[in-house]
Amino acid sequence: MINKTAAIIAAAGAGNRLAATLPKALVKLVDKTLVEHAVAALSPVAELIIITAPAGFEDQFSNLLGDQVKVITGGVLRSDSIRIALSHIPENYEYVLVHDGARALATTDLANSVLAQLLKGEQAVIPALDVIDTIKEVDSNNYVRNTLNRSSLRAVQTPQGFTRSVLARAHQASEDATDDAALVEALGIAVKVVPGEIRALKITTKSDLAAATQVLLPNTQKQIRVGIGTDTHAFSEDKNKKLSLAGLIWENEIGLDGHSDADVASHAICDALLSAADLGDLGSNFGVGDAKYAGVSGSQLLSESLAKVTAASFVIENVAVQIIGNRPKIGPRRADAIAALSKALGGALVSVSATSTDNLGFTGEGKGLSAIATALIVSA
Repeated sequence: MINKTAAIIAAAGAGNRLAATLPKALVKLVDKTLVEHAVAALSPVAELIIITAPAGFEDQFSNLLGDQVKVITGGVLRSDSIRIALSHIPENYEYVLVHDGARALATTDLANSVLAQLLKGEQAVIPALDVIDTIKEVDSNNYVRNTLNRSSLRAVQTPQGFTRSVLARAHQASEDATDDAALVEALGIAVKVVPGEIRALKITTKSDLAAATQVLLPNTQKQIRVGIGTDTHAFSEDKNKKLSLAGLIWENEIGLDGHSDADVASHAICDALLSAADLGDLGSNFGVGDAKYAGVSGSQLLSESLAKVTAASFVIENVAVQIIGNRPKIGPRRADAIAALSKALGGALVSVSATSTDNLGFTGEGKGLSAIATALIVSA
C-alpha cells in the first residue's frame, strides 16, 4: 500500500436502468454488493477511501462498509460528487484514484498498474481497452457521417489515477465531463493510457449484471457454497499480553484470552470456510481439547483450514471479515491485515472491514472483540 494514495468511489447512481429499488452500488453481485466489491479491490492500494453515496442512503452505506471508508453525500452530477470528495482528502495525499462503483470487478492489479505510472512521474493515468468493433459517427437523423479509425480509439475504464494537485485544478477549471481524464485533458496535461481489463465492465443494465456474474462464476456446473463464521474473545487481564488480530501483532494493545492466539478475525474466517465446505466448525476441527493448538497462531489455523477445504475439492473465491469493537483502529493497518490473511490463504481475495456498536453490548463496553466472516468457495 502507498500511504500517499486516496481513492474516491463514485457510488451515487440511482440504478434506474437496473430496475433496482435501491441505489445501484447496493445491488448484490453474487456474494457482495457492487460497492463492497469495489472497496475490496482498492483497499490494498489506498489508505483513504471516500464513497459518494446518494442522499438519504449514507447510513446504509456506512453500516455496510464500517469504518474502512468515509461515506459522504454525493452531488447532482458526477463531477459535483468528485469535487465534494476532493475537499475531504487531506493535503498530505499525493495521489488520487477515481473509480466508478459500477465497475465493481476491476481488480487490485489494475489499480496497482495505474498507480505504478503515477509513481514513475505521470500526472494522469487511465486504463483502457482496444476498440474491436467498427465505430461510425452518425448525424441527428441517423445517417453515417464518418467511419472512425479504430486503431487509435480506446474504450476508457476506471480507476483513473491523478496527482492530487492536477485533479483539483481540473475540477476547478471545468464543469461536468464523462470522465475525470477529460477535464485534465482540457488543461493541456498529457494523459497516460495503460491496458484495461475485460472484467472491469461497467454494470448499468440487467444484462451487464448477468455478464458480471459469469465473470465471477464462469462454470455454472460447479458447486457454489457460502459459509458464515463468527468468533468472540475477551480482552486479557494480563496487560503484557500482545494482541493478535487479522494475522498481525498489534503493539501497545492488550491481547485476547483464548486457547490459541484468540485472533477473532482469523478464527471467524476459518469457521466460515469450514462451514461452506461442510467440514464442521472451528471447535470440531481445532478444539480446546487438542493440546497441539494451544497458543497456535490464527495464520496457522487459516493455512490448515485452506488445506482442509482444498482436500474437499473446493477453491476459495473470496472471503470477507468484519471486526467488531472499539479498538484497535483497523484503518491504518487494513492493507497489512489483508496481505497477512491472504498470504495464509494461499493468495485468496480477502476483504477486511471494521465497525463498532455505539457502546452497546460486550464489544461496545470494551470487554473484548468479535468478528463475523463470509466465505465463497466453488468446487475445483
